[in-house]
This record gives sequence, structure tokens and C-alpha cells, in this order.
Amino acid sequence: MSYQVLARKYRPNNFKEVVGQEHVVKALSNSISQDRIHQAYLLAGTRGVGKTTIARILAKCLNCSSKETPVENPCDQCSACEEIKTGRHLDFLEIDAASRTGVDDMRELIENAQYKPSNSFYKIYLIDEVHMLSKSSFNALLKTLEEPPEHVVFIFATTDPDRIPKTVLSRCLQLNLKTVSKKLLVEHLSLILKNEGISAEPEGIELIAGSANGSVRDALTLLDQAIAHGAGSIILDEVKSLLGTIDNSYLYELMHSVISGDGENTFNHLESIAELNPEYDFILQSIISILHQISLEQVIGNSELEEIKQLSSTLDPQFCQLLYEIAVNAFSQFHVHPNPKEALEICVLRMLAFNPIGDISIKEGDPSGIEKKNKEVKLTKNEPQLVTPKEKEDLTLEIQSFMQWNKIYESMDLSPFAKAIFGNLEFLGHKKSLISLQGDTDKSAIPEKVFKEFQDECSSYFGLKITIKIEKGSSKKSPLSIANTEDLKKESSAKSSIANDSGIQDIIKKFNGKIQSGSIKSIDK
Repeated sequence: MSYQVLARKYRPNNFKEVVGQEHVVKALSNSISQDRIHQAYLLAGTRGVGKTTIARILAKCLNCSSKETPVENPCDQCSACEEIKTGRHLDFLEIDAASRTGVDDMRELIENAQYKPSNSFYKIYLIDEVHMLSKSSFNALLKTLEEPPEHVVFIFATTDPDRIPKTVLSRCLQLNLKTVSKKLLVEHLSLILKNEGISAEPEGIELIAGSANGSVRDALTLLDQAIAHGAGSIILDEVKSLLGTIDNSYLYELMHSVISGDGENTFNHLESIAELNPEYDFILQSIISILHQISLEQVIGNSELEEIKQLSSTLDPQFCQLLYEIAVNAFSQFHVHPNPKEALEICVLRMLAFNPIGDISIKEGDPSGIEKKNKEVKLTKNEPQLVTPKEKEDLTLEIQSFMQWNKIYESMDLSPFAKAIFGNLEFLGHKKSLISLQGDTDKSAIPEKVFKEFQDECSSYFGLKITIKIEKGSSKKSPLSIANTEDLKKESSAKSSIANDSGIQDIIKKFNGKIQSGSIKSIDK
């Protein structure tokens, strides 16, 4: 086989070539230079960050025959380095714990450990995915691991250190490998492409580096696929097609529609996205990332993207956090949903439903099923008006009592958020363009858009610009408080009627029944 995949071709041969793990390289180099070689090393980290590679480099450093002592940088020319690199060294045993989990395998290893190395300084045992060993295998290893012969060094590699017994962890020098930053991955991939003589669009390289999620091996595997997909070059559109991603401009437009509560446009954008045949879980990840960037921009102003700045200026910070929670919750359940496209649509529907400004309703014959509700109240002849034209004319001059105000409040068309907040505020007074309310809610605690919605609704009702003033105080006469009091009275009356109804009481007594708590409701006639 003439072609060698990039992940193998560019596997580091010494510590200088390792990408993004300077803290681990420094610790190992110092231990060798100071002749403080530990009896057991544990390399922990996610897939593709260099655990096995660093273990093999460490083995070459300890057994390199270019000098009479271990070296910080292996020569890669002596027989020991070449044999360790190809897996043929007699004193370097690499074990896959996933396929050799039995205690008999571990006993065989321990028995051979007592014998000195044949032609090198150390006998080195590399156990990959060590967390896969059985409990009995760990127990068999403990004594040798605690007091190994002077010529033995254990190197463990694992992606799940929490599954390793603490008795084993306490006997190892643990080194945690980090995921590699996107910036480092871009630089690494760019250097490889330059060495290979492959032309590449910088945006395509960045997209591959971002999709690798901090794994160097994943990045190189994706790079191999992208080269094959692009017929020997890295083309942005081809990379997008390969990864199932789309241009973020579609998502910025989608978020603008969600923020404004425009359900029809939101689903138009979703249909445009669907035409590109994307990976819907990746789309949801991108939405989560955009919301995260917006949150950071709102707090520390660190974004360089004009689209993020524009979204952060129009999106209420509290609503942004709510959208983030909705998106993350949807992503956590994405894998159990039978239809990925529907899972994304349901997530967007929830975002629209909890929008404090936008109000959505189902439209018959609309393929998206969503349209923006008309904010104007349309009363038919059969629907009673809460406030008559004469009352409205009088109230425009000045509201005299909380009862008059409550009637006006009931006639307003408000979003659920605004109703919940302002329905709990009691009327204090009205003078010309100023309306004073009081309650436990402070103005600073009300989202700016919700406050503006209510103020605009009042201005529209009275036909002049209204200013709302909120003071701290009691709200026993607020619209919702009075409505709750009336409901309690009706419920109490209903309970009393049932208690005094001999027919119902006879049935209860005859069948030894009882009335379920909360089941008695009054019915408005």
C-alpha cells in the first residue's frame, strides 16, 4: 500500500513535534533530565490528543541507545528507536487492555517483569485503554505496580480515568492531556497542507479544525476526507458538503426572526436550510454556539463579528439565557428523536412560544404551521367589549379608580410575559400621560422589551404617549389578585353547594367515595 494516511504519516516522532501538550512534554522532559523517572505514568485525555504517541516517544527517550543514559530527545536513528516505532522492540510491550482484560494475561505480564531487559535500559509496558481491565486484573497488578523492579516502567493510557481504581491511581504519576485549541489545529493543518503541496481555502481549514473538537487525529482524518472530496484540494463549499454544515448567515437570519417572534419568516429560513441537506444536530450545535457568543458579547463585548454584535444589541439578556437553555435541552434529547429535522423544528417552536414579545398561532393551510399573530384586537358583534366607547372617552381624561384600570387592563392585547408581570401591579393613579402602578416588581427586573410592549399598548389605547411609573408596595387590588379572589369565592361557593347537595352526599356515602382535591371548579355561565 503506497499511500499512508495523514494521521500516521505526521504522527510525532519526538516531543518537539507534539501539538498542544506543552505541559505534559515539559513534565516528562524534566523527569528525564533530572533522572527522576517514575515507576508508572498515567496519560489521561480524550481521543486523538496524543496519549499513545507520547507514550511511545517516552519509551524511545528511555531506551534510546545514542547515549548511555535516557535522553530528552530520541535520535530516531538507532535500532532501539526504530524497533519501538515499528513495534518490534523486545523490551517494549504494548498491550491493548480492551482485548486482553483477563487476569491470566496480567499474571503472565507480571511474571515476565522480573526478568531484566535484553538490550536496553528499561523494560517498558504500555497498556492502552487501561480502564478496560477487569477488577481482578487490577488487583493482580497492584503489588508489582507499587514495588516494581528497578528496570520496569509502566505507562498507562486512558480516556476514562474515573473507571480506574483509586489504589492504582495513587501509584501513578498522572498527566492530563488537554484538547487542542482551534488556533493550534489550524496552524498544524496549514503546515501539513503546505508540506503536501495541497491548495486550500483558509475558511475550509478553519471549518475542519472546528469540527475536530480539539482532537488532532480527528482533524487529520477529516483533512484526508476533505482532500478526497475536493479532488486534491480543500474547497470551502466541498468541506461544508462533507461535514453537513451551512453558512452561518442562514443561522443569523433565523435568530433575528426568532428574536422578533416572526414565526412565518423563521420557518421560511428553516426551509431554506433544509434545502441544503445539512446535519441537523450540527445546525443545533451552531445555534448554541451563536447564543453563547451573544451572551459573552453582552457581558464583556469580546466579539469581532458584526452579526453577533447586532444580535446582542437586539436580544434581551434574560431571553438569551432562556433560548440557550431551550437549545441545550433539545440537543441533549436529539439522539432519541426519530426525525432530526422535526427535533430542530420543535426546538425553534419552543423558542418562539417563550418569546416575551412575539405571539404565534397556527395558520390553516400554512406548510410551516406558524404565522405571526396580528397584535390588533378584533372584536366581533357577538364579543362583549369590556370598555364602552363612552367609558374610554372618560378614562382618556383621567382614571379615577383601580376598578376602571382593571377593566382597561383586561381589554389590552398583551403577550403572556407582559400579562404575568403587569397583571400583578396595582393601580395608584393617572394624571395626563403618567400612569402609576405599584407592586413587588421593580422596573429594573422587567425585561426592556416587555416594559416597552406594555407602555406602547397603553399609548395605543389612550391615543397619546404614556409613561409608566412603578413603585414598591402592596398589590392586593391588582387585576390578577382580584381575579384570583373571585375564583376562590366561586370555588368556595361550588364546594358549599356540593356539601349541601343531599343527592351527591348520598352517592358519596353509598360508594364510600370521596371528592378528589382540586377537582371542584366553578363554571362561568
